[in-house]
Amino acid sequence: MAIRLYTFSANSRLVHSSSNGCICCSYLTFLPPSWYISSFTSNKMHRRVSLLVYDTCRWILPSTCHSVGFHSTTMKEAISAKKFVFTKRFQGLPQLDNFSLEKEELPELKPGDVLCEALYLSVDPYMRPYSLSWPLGTTMKGGQVSKVIESKNEKFPVGSLLVGYFGWRTHTVVNPDVRSKDFMEQITVLPNLGTLCPSVGLGAVGMPGNSAYFGFLEICKPKHGDVVVVSGAAGAVGSLVGQIAKIKGCHVIGFAGSDEKVKWLTDELGFDNAYNYKTCDWKSSLKEGAPNGVDCYFDNVGGQLSVAVRSHMNDFGRISVCGAISLYNDTVPTLVPCVEPAMVFKQLRMEGFLVHRWTHRFLEGMGQMSTWIQEGKIKIKETHTNGFENMPAAFIDMLKGGNFGKAIVKA
Repeated sequence: MAIRLYTFSANSRLVHSSSNGCICCSYLTFLPPSWYISSFTSNKMHRRVSLLVYDTCRWILPSTCHSVGFHSTTMKEAISAKKFVFTKRFQGLPQLDNFSLEKEELPELKPGDVLCEALYLSVDPYMRPYSLSWPLGTTMKGGQVSKVIESKNEKFPVGSLLVGYFGWRTHTVVNPDVRSKDFMEQITVLPNLGTLCPSVGLGAVGMPGNSAYFGFLEICKPKHGDVVVVSGAAGAVGSLVGQIAKIKGCHVIGFAGSDEKVKWLTDELGFDNAYNYKTCDWKSSLKEGAPNGVDCYFDNVGGQLSVAVRSHMNDFGRISVCGAISLYNDTVPTLVPCVEPAMVFKQLRMEGFLVHRWTHRFLEGMGQMSTWIQEGKIKIKETHTNGFENMPAAFIDMLKGGNFGKAIVKA
């Protein structure tokens, strides 16, 4: 008499069968109800129905196996995704109760589909203002580097590393061949990064890297000898912009939020001057670092600091506006002096951008950033938080300025 334990998912699909011994029996045989004992069990990943089946192998599979004993059938186990859902509107700085950790049963793979498991996930400033348009109940949006763990697409075999905006979720079923015009739905294969950690695909060789590369070079159009100011200079984008400016022969000034970050910018990244915007006098610092004025400003923060920088710019200065993180958590709108006088009398050019403007050139930006990193011309630093369950905490910490370089969650 053989004993076999079959495990089913809640939709009655066989997901696992366990016992020992014979490797011949690879077929499931359904028995009349009186021939098995069923019981419902559960675990953190999915609901199970366990069936204890008593049989003689010779009777059930006479053409396959002629032994009596314990037998096994190998099947893939069903997987559920854990995900964070946006359940409560932000009021000021996000709080942990703005998010809900939920489970989602994943569908069967269809031809062309792959099952991806998150390895590294991104938390970024843009998520805060973008959330204003997200309906409650939306899975938090964001990029991740994921690994293909099951595939029905020969172009993306098991083990492939993909970069996609799958959101704050542990597992995703997707067809990478289905192309979308929506930047947030595009999927790419992670380029060969050599010895670099795959998380760099979410930072210096990913969206922040392209934001720095294109947002600075295409809009500010720096020339050798230009004086460049970068706000949010110790963040994922700002730390790269300053180093690109140095590669182009510019004098670089950075503003960051702590003395430790200031030291990192000057001692390790090569900024010519750096200041703690929380403690320094902005006008005095600009006069010290740029006695002859500022030619280019890469703005990550907005607000009063940007007013001070614009007032110190030279005629025909260029401003690239990447973000305004100093304002994202305001509960009352921040009032700043109007921008027109500086724009008119200094004949400045100020332009905002969304990085997907250059989607068709992303490989160019990623390739150049990777080359500069491998040549030692650009140094990178990432702040890693371990554990998918800590996604909200990492997001909040990043908005408070707790990160050096790119903020990453290791699943």
